Amino acid sequence: MISPTTLMGSFILDLLCGDPEWFPHPVRLIGKAVEELEKSARHRTRGPQGELFAGAWVTAVITGGVFVAAYISLQFASRKSRNAGRAAEILLGWTALALRNLLDEAEAVIFAVESGNLVLARKCLARIVGRDTEGLDEGEIARAVIETVAESTCDGVIAPMFYLVIGGAPVVLAFKAVSTLDSMIGHRNERYLYFGRAAARADDIMNYLPARISAAAIVLAASVVRGTDSRRAVAIWKRDGGKHLSPNAGQSEAAIAGALQVRLGGVNSYDGELHQMPHFGAEFGAPTTRHARQSLKLAFGASLIVLAFGCALSLWRSREH
Repeated sequence: MISPTTLMGSFILDLLCGDPEWFPHPVRLIGKAVEELEKSARHRTRGPQGELFAGAWVTAVITGGVFVAAYISLQFASRKSRNAGRAAEILLGWTALALRNLLDEAEAVIFAVESGNLVLARKCLARIVGRDTEGLDEGEIARAVIETVAESTCDGVIAPMFYLVIGGAPVVLAFKAVSTLDSMIGHRNERYLYFGRAAARADDIMNYLPARISAAAIVLAASVVRGTDSRRAVAIWKRDGGKHLSPNAGQSEAAIAGALQVRLGGVNSYDGELHQMPHFGAEFGAPTTRHARQSLKLAFGASLIVLAFGCALSLWRSREH
């Protein structure tokens, strides 16, 4: 388990620096490795069983390779000095967090909508969502922002902090590898139905606890963010959190829908195909940019809550040992 100083250092570094494009971010390196291994594995497999095995092999190699690389890097730095080892873990932890990037990207979309530039808003939105953004009106853009904020608060902030606390940089980067694999090959379509199944299941398992911690943190944040409702957050989370096909994706979305008292979900377009998603908070009205701004406050508040709990747990464990 890492020290509170390391966790806090990674969090603050993320808030200060975000995700600079010039930096050789591990996720981008992982993405390139997935592409190359997929090409190699597909050349040697035929049929559903072969694809299942090949996809599981790619998932295991990428995840295990990232864990080993991070562990060796930390060991190498620690041999130089204790401070070097701690600095290395702070840097690696920073690369696993994405709160600043989430807030900046979402803010750019909201600002464009409020400025009346929907064309720019759709372009900015396309940077952070997988759905088609052309033709979306203000309400649909606001809904997309809130849904992405809810999902990314878990995937990009709270889940990484959870794994950083319990296992340090090697474990959190292994989680990021699984998350990247899921986003690239864990799709339920003809190409990845079998090949990406292992990655999708691994992501479901690793996100199970963080998804529920994220929803609980959003509920707590709603008790202090003006204009949001923690009681309704609990009610909608309890009622709608399990509606999504994924065991995890609906948890934070349901909680934030209740907190903001807005209706999320509905029809989304992916590569020109319409998909009906479940509704969260169906009795509420459609969201606006005002609600989208409040969702950023909830994301930030939820992240601070989990940071505080993580630091307290790390401090308690360090005193025990």
